[in-house]
Amino acid sequence: QANEPLDEQGKFARKRVNARFREEILEVDRDRVDYMDVSPKMVVSVATAMIPFLENDDANRALMGANMQRQAVPLMVTQNPIVGTGMEYKAAVDSGAVVVAKEDGVVTKCSADEIVVTDNNGVEHSYKLIKFKRSNQGTCVNQRPAVSKGMEIKVGDVLADGPATSQGEISLGKNALIGFMTWEGYNYEDAVLINEKLVYNDVYTSIHIEEYELECRDTKLGPEEITREIPNVSEDALKDLDER
Repeated sequence: QANEPLDEQGKFARKRVNARFREEILEVDRDRVDYMDVSPKMVVSVATAMIPFLENDDANRALMGANMQRQAVPLMVTQNPIVGTGMEYKAAVDSGAVVVAKEDGVVTKCSADEIVVTDNNGVEHSYKLIKFKRSNQGTCVNQRPAVSKGMEIKVGDVLADGPATSQGEISLGKNALIGFMTWEGYNYEDAVLINEKLVYNDVYTSIHIEEYELECRDTKLGPEEITREIPNVSEDALKDLDER
C-alpha cells in the first residue's frame, strides 16, 4: 500500500508488507510485490478525499458528503476552510477555475479584470480574468485577483481565485460557529436554527444568472414594442426593469 515505509534506495524497509491480491488484504514477503499505490487517497474520489476524518464516517454519510460538495453553489464572499485534508489547494488548481502563473516574475499591474506579470527578462505577460459569466448551472463564474502589485511570484503560484475558491483553496462554505443543543423544539430532528446575521451580512449569499429571450413580431397593427410600461402592474414590480 502507498504508506508502506521505504528505505533510502526507495525499496520496502520491512521484510513483510501489506498487499492486495484478488481483492484480499494479505501480508507477504516484499519480493513478491509487483506494484505499489501512488497515494492512500487514490481509492476514493476527489470530493470524498476532501471529507475530514473520513475513516470515522459511515459509508452512507460519506456518500452524502461527497454529493453535497457537488451540489454546492459558489458564494459571493468565499472563505477557506479551517479544517481540511490537504486536498483543497490541489483540487482548486487542477480544476482550472483559478489563474496560475506560467513564469517567474513580478506583478506590475493588478486590476479587477487583468493581471500583468513581468518576467525576469522584462517581458510582460497578461492574464485576463473572467467577470460575471453564467455557468451551465446558472451560477456566477467570477475571478478575483489573489495577488497585488509588486508581489514576486513563482511558476505555479495562484494569481486569481475563481468561483468557490479562496487563496487558491476550494472554499465551498463558511466556518460558521455551530452549537449542538436544543432550543425550544425549533431544531427538532433535521430542523436548523440560524442567526439573522447570516442573512443580513450576506454570509451565504450567492449570485445566479439567468438568460431570457423574447421575440418582437410584426402584426397587422404594426411591430410589437418592448417597453417597461406594462398595464396593471405596480411600480414596485417594475423597479428592476430599465427604460428601454
